[in-house]
Amino acid sequence: MTTDFQISDSKKIKGLKFLRPSSHIDERGEIWTSYYGELLNQLLPENIAFKHDKFSYSKKNVLRGIHGDTKSWKMVSCVQGSIMQVIVDMRETSETFLKWESIIVGDDNRLVTLVPPNFGNAFFVLSETATYHYKLAYEGDYFDVKDQFTVSWNDPRIGIIWPNKNPILSNRDKK
Repeated sequence: MTTDFQISDSKKIKGLKFLRPSSHIDERGEIWTSYYGELLNQLLPENIAFKHDKFSYSKKNVLRGIHGDTKSWKMVSCVQGSIMQVIVDMRETSETFLKWESIIVGDDNRLVTLVPPNFGNAFFVLSETATYHYKLAYEGDYFDVKDQFTVSWNDPRIGIIWPNKNPILSNRDKK
């Protein structure tokens, strides 16, 4: 089994990285490494390390996001199903402020996105169900929703083209 990752920078938004783990496929199926600290922690600022993981299970046409914060790095992937992953640059001083990038991520391509602080993160479920994985890195104690920002999924300043005009939203994302 290998622990190699192909790492590439976004062509649209500076600071955003995409990772593709190598995998081994044989007659039994497939195995791949989703995280290798010695390598992936080098992508983070000094004194920041991944601390915990979360999973989100969602049904088709669910849209989660656009959420973010000023503190945490997120390594996100879809381990089951297929999603449209969207990242929005929310850094007001950035030349790509309010620019967005989307990629299709799922169990068929194993893509991983490294999302820096001050970026909005969202996804739309394309398959019948999807399981989304977050690995979080931050300094200090963990915080949750009260310290995050939320941007409307259909904010006209951003202009994301979603695959569905009437997605299933949480109360938080409806506001």
